[in-house]
Amino acid sequence: MRALKCLPSRRVVPPSRGETMLTVAVVLLVVTALLTAALAYSKYRHSYWSSRGIPTAPGLLPFVGHTHKFFTNKTPMWLFTDEVYRKVGGSGLVGLFELHNPTLLVFDPELIKAIFIKDFDHFVDRRNFRLTGKRDEFFNEMLTQATGDHWKGIRSVISPAFTSGRMKGMFPLVGAKVDELVTYLHQEIGSNPAIRLKRCFGLFTLEVISSCAFGIETNSLAEGTSTFHTMAEKLTEFKILGMLKFLLALLFPKIFQLLKLSLLSPEVTFFKDIVTETIRHRDSGEQRRGDFLDIMLEARQDQQESTSKIPKYPLKDLTIEAESFLFIIGGYDTTTSTLSFVTFLLAQHPTEQQRLREEVRDIIKEHGTLTYQSVMEAKILDACISETLRLCPPAFYIERQCTKDYTLPDTSVIVPEKTIVGVPAWSLHRDPRYWSEPEIFSPDRFLPENKGMIKAGTYLPFGLGPRNCIGMRFALMEVKLALAKIVDEFELSCVPGREQIEYSNHVGNMRPHEDLSLIFTPVGK
Repeated sequence: MRALKCLPSRRVVPPSRGETMLTVAVVLLVVTALLTAALAYSKYRHSYWSSRGIPTAPGLLPFVGHTHKFFTNKTPMWLFTDEVYRKVGGSGLVGLFELHNPTLLVFDPELIKAIFIKDFDHFVDRRNFRLTGKRDEFFNEMLTQATGDHWKGIRSVISPAFTSGRMKGMFPLVGAKVDELVTYLHQEIGSNPAIRLKRCFGLFTLEVISSCAFGIETNSLAEGTSTFHTMAEKLTEFKILGMLKFLLALLFPKIFQLLKLSLLSPEVTFFKDIVTETIRHRDSGEQRRGDFLDIMLEARQDQQESTSKIPKYPLKDLTIEAESFLFIIGGYDTTTSTLSFVTFLLAQHPTEQQRLREEVRDIIKEHGTLTYQSVMEAKILDACISETLRLCPPAFYIERQCTKDYTLPDTSVIVPEKTIVGVPAWSLHRDPRYWSEPEIFSPDRFLPENKGMIKAGTYLPFGLGPRNCIGMRFALMEVKLALAKIVDEFELSCVPGREQIEYSNHVGNMRPHEDLSLIFTPVGK
């Protein structure tokens, strides 16, 4: 065997200090160049509105845009948009950016009317995120997420649920729950006259929804809580994981789909299962109640009977489940907040509270009770609630999505398809150009003789145009009847040392702080 020839070993020479420094310098140079290029690109993308003569809102960050301003609980969103409104809102338009995507803030009432009503065919949709996963089809059927003809079809079927005739039929159901609320308040003040508003009105609102939407008795007021109430509260809680998934679905839908994520939470599943089970019982012959669910089931039955007139839109069970769930999330939080705010404002203004009490007692004296017609036509009652919704609108920010390129009136500026257009209702409601002494609670603004002086497009508690809040009539009936009976039974006063409204810092709708309380004192009749 031949001996292996040994190769001479090579000595590895480490790079010199100069070579190392040169390598580091090259890396730093490349990184700096890439970062500079990225910043330049971000700046270019963020010049979209300014290059078209529209000012950009302050607070812009590279890459992020204004996204951090909309999804933080440090500063309420309505204060950020109000700051923008007052600083650069004189032009009537201000540009914003969600990451690099341009969105538009509209302040001018005439333009608001054009977008929401006159040129509605360009802004048919609300902001939506199309979820393709099987588990999330449920969300795509919700009226607030539906788009185009799909939305029109669903709305055409649901609208009959909120006519005056239907509301009058549900009035006794709401009245029974209001009586339970009054009983609950009398029991609670026996141990503590200071009532936590959000909890109290949250229990009541959920009782109304469960009764009028599904025919379910949750006994939340009688027992002080219920699984129904606990789950509804969890739906409105701020959860980091849930918010991250929502942002991912909103801003990066393709990544959301790629990761096979879902927005279906245990709370959503809980309510979805309740609706599914209730539908099964109704289909098996359970007595109908004429509630929200029944109206949709009747429409579904019509389409299944070949001899009857086919409705405008064929309803699937999944659609019925989605709209029933929407009834909960759309009515629970906003109605709870409205009742909390209006009672607190009346406690702050005892003269207005007494005026309302006298009107309510005059109605009872004339009719013997609070009837549907008398409650809905009560002038001071309506004015107090309307003024509350001006000062504290739960839905303080309204959005529409451009569905086809739109040229802004009297300009050459084009709003591209898919652009989100937002209207800061809270700021418009407090603009001294449209409201005298806007920070003052003055229900007289909304009395019949004064309503005509309100500039159209400056008061938007339920939105505006064909895509406004479909449940407005029901929500107002519920709030009016509850408030009327409360002021008839109790004098409302502030807790000493806590005379100002405290807001929750929760991301989402404007809502009262968890601990916002009032003193309820029974009054003689």
